[in-house]
Amino acid sequence: MGKLDGRVVIVTGAARGQGEQEARLFAAEGARVVVADVLDDQGEALAKELGALYVHLDVREESGWQAAVAAAQKAYGRIDGLVNNAGILRFNTLLDTPLDEFMQVVQVNQVGCFLGIRTVAPHIADAGGGTIVNTASYTGVTGMAAVGAYAASKHAIVGLTRVAALELARKKIRVNAMCPGAIDTAMSNPALLDPNADVDAESSARGLERMYRKLVPLGRIGRPDEVARLALFLTSEDSSYITGQPFVIDGGWLAGVSVV
Repeated sequence: MGKLDGRVVIVTGAARGQGEQEARLFAAEGARVVVADVLDDQGEALAKELGALYVHLDVREESGWQAAVAAAQKAYGRIDGLVNNAGILRFNTLLDTPLDEFMQVVQVNQVGCFLGIRTVAPHIADAGGGTIVNTASYTGVTGMAAVGAYAASKHAIVGLTRVAALELARKKIRVNAMCPGAIDTAMSNPALLDPNADVDAESSARGLERMYRKLVPLGRIGRPDEVARLALFLTSEDSSYITGQPFVIDGGWLAGVSVV
């Protein structure tokens, strides 16, 4: 018996990184997973490997969400859960951030999450209830220089999570947020995010590793599978009396600054 036996869960941004690990773990725990992404080749390959359904989904587009839900309903007849994982990050100081860059981050991270909740929640309610897990960030509960657009969008996701939890509780839908710190994906390394950047990805990774060793009390960057296990907890009955909460998973980073 898996923790998600018989459940149908949509995971956005599932072609790689945290979303991929969530899709893999959910499938291993018995869920019928809908792998949603804009990276079609990677997403289709993962879905084929897992025996899952792949749908092309640009989370900024309402029509895309409607099509994804229709495909899930056609394939499985129900939807029991959603993990709003898709997101982007841009590094820039506030004063150097162009409006179009700010809005791009807001559209993917914040609007995408809103559209996911609004589009999928009625179908979860029709299935008798379920769960929504929104991926916020460490920067959704504190500040961080050079990621102003990202932090603003992630703060908004925490707020959306709380409102959705209040409004959807009567429909037996629990809504929670994950707030990861530094996780070992392409998003944590500026050189990998921007292939045109004049930075060597390998040397950048080594520098970031040294930085996290100093900043994070547990002394290392987090792994995507660790975030996936939190997503599983919040999607399963293990968290049956929890809703409206942000869960920080950051190796102790938010706890404070060590001076010794």
